[in-house]
Amino acid sequence: MKIEIVNKANRCLMPLLLASVLALIAGIVVLCLVPPVSKDALTHHLAVPKLYLRHGGIYEIPGMPFSYFPMNIELLYLIPLYFNNDIAPKLIHFGFALLTGWLIFSYLRTRCGLIYALFGALFFLSIPLIVKLSITVYVDLGLIFFTNAALLFLIRWRESDFKHKYLALAALFCGLAAGTKYNGLITLFLLSLFTPFIYLRGEKRADSLGAIKTGIVFFSLAFLICSPWFVKNFIWTGNPLYPLYDNWFNPNAAQKTSLGLFTYRALVYGEKWWEMALLPLRIFFQGQDGNPQFFDGKLNPFLLVLAALSFLRLGEDNERLRFEKKLLLAFSVFFFLFAFFSSSLRMRYISPIIPPLVILSVLGIKKAIGISERLKSLARKGLLFATVGSALAAILINAQYVIGQFKYVSPLGYLRGEVSRDQYIERYRPEYPVMQYINKKLPANAKILFVFMGNRGYYCDRCYIFDMVQNKSLLAGCLRSTGNSRLMARELKGKGITHILMNTAIFSRWTRKTFDAQEMKILKELFKLYTKVLCSHNGYVLFRLGSYPVQSIKFNPLNCRIPRG
Repeated sequence: MKIEIVNKANRCLMPLLLASVLALIAGIVVLCLVPPVSKDALTHHLAVPKLYLRHGGIYEIPGMPFSYFPMNIELLYLIPLYFNNDIAPKLIHFGFALLTGWLIFSYLRTRCGLIYALFGALFFLSIPLIVKLSITVYVDLGLIFFTNAALLFLIRWRESDFKHKYLALAALFCGLAAGTKYNGLITLFLLSLFTPFIYLRGEKRADSLGAIKTGIVFFSLAFLICSPWFVKNFIWTGNPLYPLYDNWFNPNAAQKTSLGLFTYRALVYGEKWWEMALLPLRIFFQGQDGNPQFFDGKLNPFLLVLAALSFLRLGEDNERLRFEKKLLLAFSVFFFLFAFFSSSLRMRYISPIIPPLVILSVLGIKKAIGISERLKSLARKGLLFATVGSALAAILINAQYVIGQFKYVSPLGYLRGEVSRDQYIERYRPEYPVMQYINKKLPANAKILFVFMGNRGYYCDRCYIFDMVQNKSLLAGCLRSTGNSRLMARELKGKGITHILMNTAIFSRWTRKTFDAQEMKILKELFKLYTKVLCSHNGYVLFRLGSYPVQSIKFNPLNCRIPRG
């Protein structure tokens, strides 16, 4: 009787879970089918490949420090961009989420069965951070896939009695991870250390020298895959990790000071010591999109709760599964700690730990249900209700987030043709009308200085440079090196700058905090005598720059009085 009930439940769950996975995939695809408007896509992940295409190949762009980052995934984006398609990169990025979902499904199917495997794939694909990444042109989903493919192939390597092909595949994917984003170097470091340990934990393995050899082979193969990016940087800058750790490789480079994570959070967010001590737990409960204080992303609290269930002492696991759970936990903890102490805390920076936590969560659900079957009636029902209720609540939290994304992204109006591409982009990027003016009206040889534009240059078809690079302002440097408006204008023109595009509100606030009265006077003269307003919209103003006095609309960006146009 009990077996029949279980079989009926499985027959009901199977189509429900499968339909949920397919509906989720379809929903995310719809959310992808709108023009890109996310900040990092417009500053980096699409902007740099677009510049490469315009130039005819990869070249050094000193004014864009992020152009030195590893760019495995951006190379894929070159293909649709060549055909003027900037929506397909979102689908490429989402494809890596699907591949990771398949990894989770494949692993869980052999350990838990089909129902649990489907739930694991659904849980992963619907986690808020994964959904957000899936509908934006980033590279983090590629890093997640490559990292976890490497980790799971190392598990498969042990399971297959250390066949060389699985070690080679793990090294291949580890190298691809390190060539996708600098955070992938954490993967390279950790898995290179894990490899000898995994080898020694094999049956009847006590060969320390052989373990060390496997670690060296793994690291060498992985590093060979990612090394072209680091060799390129070393040739260009003398620093393979540029712009990171530049003081180590170039002692004469300007020293950059930065606040530590805890000091920064205390000063900027006013957090107490106990709030910072709880950060590893808070990331699961307090995440918010677009809010750096709350980690600029959202996880699911049950990702932590359910994963903890997999380590309950009750019940029995075979030796292989116990080892794999410890390995997944160790990777998650160490990766989190490295990312936590090496950079500002963002959900995306720790995202490679999500698949291991999803796997542990599903194993936790299975273990809790297994334990409940051996308890007395009331206890069994209580534990079963709590476990199934937690799993259902986890999916409902994710579903609520997906629905919220439909409200924020609003894809249906665009797909039905009610909103044009230009109208859609302007809704999220208020500077876009000025970009259109630049593309239509300015000569092909124009060179534009972006001032407090958030470095969003993808939609600009003319040459542009950033005023602020590594916390140094070109305008401020010219002002202080020349000391008067005429020479300042001449120096800017000497650098090839023909136009200035700025966010006037931010510029006005910045100048009042940065310059003294005499310097403010010089800036006012610069904009009064040597610039002319060509276009303004939504607080974004385009100036034509001259090295001699030009007839100008009376407009002072320092006072932020914006003529509409």
